[in-house]
Amino acid sequence: MAKKQKTQEVEVPVVETPVVETPKPKKVEPKKPTWEIKDRVYHLKANRKPLSYMLKTNGVYYFDEEKGYERELKYCENQRTCFVDEMQGDQRLSHVIFRNGSLFVEKQKTVLQKLLSLYHPHKNNIFYEHKPEAIAADEIEVLEMEADAILAARETDIDMAEAILRVEKGSEVSKMSSKELKRDLLVFARNNPALFLELATDDNVQLRNFGIKATELGIIKLSSDQRNFLWGSNDRPIMTVPFDEHPYTALAHWFKTDEGMEIYANIEKRLN
Repeated sequence: MAKKQKTQEVEVPVVETPVVETPKPKKVEPKKPTWEIKDRVYHLKANRKPLSYMLKTNGVYYFDEEKGYERELKYCENQRTCFVDEMQGDQRLSHVIFRNGSLFVEKQKTVLQKLLSLYHPHKNNIFYEHKPEAIAADEIEVLEMEADAILAARETDIDMAEAILRVEKGSEVSKMSSKELKRDLLVFARNNPALFLELATDDNVQLRNFGIKATELGIIKLSSDQRNFLWGSNDRPIMTVPFDEHPYTALAHWFKTDEGMEIYANIEKRLN
C-alpha cells in the first residue's frame, strides 16, 4: 500500500490594514462684524458750541488706499452709500447740522455714521466721535501713572527728593526741611507724574544736585562767564563747560568720567 504523504501547512501572513482617521472638520468661527451698530455722538473740537454748525457733506473726497485714488463723498439719505461712484438713481443731498456743538446719530443711520467716523476729511480736525471706552482707557493710564509716581515718591530718600525738587524749585530747596521736601515731592508726583517718573530714573538729576550743593557750600564755584568750574579755595580749574551746554548738566556728565569720579569722591568727603 502507498504511504500517505503528509501535507505541509503554509502560514499565510496577515496584513494589517492601517486605520485611517477621518479628519475632524475645522470649526469655522463666525467673523466679527467690522462695524459695530450702535448710536454715536459727535462733537465739534476745541469745545466749540455754536447754536448750529453745518458740516460740508458735498464736494469732499476720501483717498481710498485699496483703489489708489480719491473718491467723492456725499451724504444723501436716499442712498445706501456715501461714495458717489456707488450711488444709484437720484441723489438728494441731506444736511448734517451740529446743534450746540454736538450731533447725535441713531444706529439706523449707518451711512451717515460711516461718513463721519471713517471717511470725512474733517474728522478729528473740525469734529470728533465721542468714544467713552477710549476716554476711560486714557484716564486709567493717567491714574495708574499717578499711582506709580506717588508710590515711588513715598520710597524716595531725602537726597533724591532734593535733587528732583531742585529741577522744579531751584535753590529754594536748600532752605526746606525734610518734611517740607517730602510733602512737596508727593504733591509734585501727583500733579506731574510723567515728569516725576522721568526725573526719578535719571541719574544725572542727582549728579546735578550734587554739583549745585557743592557750589552753594563754596567747595567749587562757577566762573562769571559760566564757562569753567573752579575749586572754591584756590580758583584752580576743575573742568571747562562745553559750548552751548548747561553748566550743571555738563558737570553731571563729567562726573561719570575717570577724572570726574576722582573729583566727585574728593567733593563727597568735604560734603560729609
